[in-house]
Amino acid sequence: MQHPTERLEAMRAEALKGGGEARIEAQHSKGKLTARERLQLLLDPGTFQEMGQLVTHRSTNFGLDKQKFLGDGVVTGYGKVNGRLVYVFSQDFTVLGGSLAEAHAQKICKIMDMALQNGAPVIGLNDSGGARIQEGVVSLGGYADIFHRNVKASGVVPQLSLILGPCAGGAVYSPALTDFIFMAEGTSYMFVTGPNVVKTVTHEEVTSEELGGASTHASKSGVTHFTAANEALVIEQAKKVLSFLPQNCEEDPARLAFKGGDESRPKLDSLVPESAQQPYDIRDAVTEILDADSFLEVQPDFAENIVVGFGRLGGRSVGVVANQPAFLAGVLDNDASVKAARFVRTCDAFNVPLVVLEDVPGFLPGTDQEWNGIITNGAKLLYAFSEATVPRITVITRKAYGGAYDVMNSRHIGADLVLAWPTAEIAVMGAKGAAEIIFRKDIAAADDPAAKLAEKEAEYAELFAHPYNAASRGYVDEVIHPRHTREKLIQAFQMLENKAIKPPRKKHSNIPL
Repeated sequence: MQHPTERLEAMRAEALKGGGEARIEAQHSKGKLTARERLQLLLDPGTFQEMGQLVTHRSTNFGLDKQKFLGDGVVTGYGKVNGRLVYVFSQDFTVLGGSLAEAHAQKICKIMDMALQNGAPVIGLNDSGGARIQEGVVSLGGYADIFHRNVKASGVVPQLSLILGPCAGGAVYSPALTDFIFMAEGTSYMFVTGPNVVKTVTHEEVTSEELGGASTHASKSGVTHFTAANEALVIEQAKKVLSFLPQNCEEDPARLAFKGGDESRPKLDSLVPESAQQPYDIRDAVTEILDADSFLEVQPDFAENIVVGFGRLGGRSVGVVANQPAFLAGVLDNDASVKAARFVRTCDAFNVPLVVLEDVPGFLPGTDQEWNGIITNGAKLLYAFSEATVPRITVITRKAYGGAYDVMNSRHIGADLVLAWPTAEIAVMGAKGAAEIIFRKDIAAADDPAAKLAEKEAEYAELFAHPYNAASRGYVDEVIHPRHTREKLIQAFQMLENKAIKPPRKKHSNIPL
């Protein structure tokens, strides 16, 4: 009889092999790492503690009784990322295609429950062929058990999903319920129905990459927040995102040491062009204002007319929401509104203060926008800012027109501080459009309509195309030289660091979804 210790070591060695050498080689040949190799890159050396290593499925249908693997296709446990406790699961495609069924799901649910109880992030590394068909409805129930926990953990602990292989069918909804999705280019894809089903039902010819690859979800659907060329880079992205977030909603993000000095940024004085029609890249303002090399843009290839991302300001973690004049003049449309609203709510859930840089000419007009719900989508962003209780400061760099002025974290919806540059124009609309409406009859009756329009446009601009009317009413707290923006923000967030708002009692809010 085998010695008990030898038996244990033999079982551990078997578990570490996953689906066996041949399947591991097949995984590597696709440019993919194994489940355990991924965890080695993610977690601090020597910190991983595995749970459920000896778990196996209990099904005998369709020959499954002859295909039992220790761990049942997912590696679960806890460890540390940069010294911080995290709970992890890593699906193993070498074992039954990483398919999810009863035992597999129970292991994931176990670590999710522990993450919620102990207030630590959950990181899922997804690489699965989907539901294990041989186990039938038990597999579907396993997915639903996970979804339910995703929702319970939402806004309580950070949840990160790394898509490092296939993620199809019901499997996609767990990542969709988490805070951030990361995808590896060329080796990962997500879709509800695959190319074969699409061809059968709609007669469309499409590849997996075209239908649900990393670039598709980064630029077209906005499903994924980050993409990278390989798995190692994806994992580094996830670790960087985690560095801006706290362990849970009861804590604040870690603050880095900061030694103040000359915080003026003279380059900002010449950033905004003299012509209001000329674009500029708002990222230039973001990088000047934030701590050096700290900005991490979220969804950079989706809805490019708005820029969102994390950064640091005086060592403090902040979220940035900024209109982008270099793309569609920075207008708010359906995609930009939803992108920004989601980011604002994520920051608010995890106590990340918000910096808003505003240069917005309004909402994008047209039937496409109206028929696709710009009313409710724009309301999502309005709702997200109004609901947020974290410190939030707006800097108006140039245009703040119409309803978009209200929506972009105005004083009226709860901004703690509103600053404006001298180049700010706060009005219902631009001077030319306003003049054409207000002075329509005068212009039509003039001997030289073009000259009369120019005269009235200048008249309107003198009255409204500046920040001083808003400042006189207290809607703008201070008009500042652009070079002083960084130091003003650092001081303001120090002043606001003990801000506390107790929302009224209610079951939950009813955001316009």
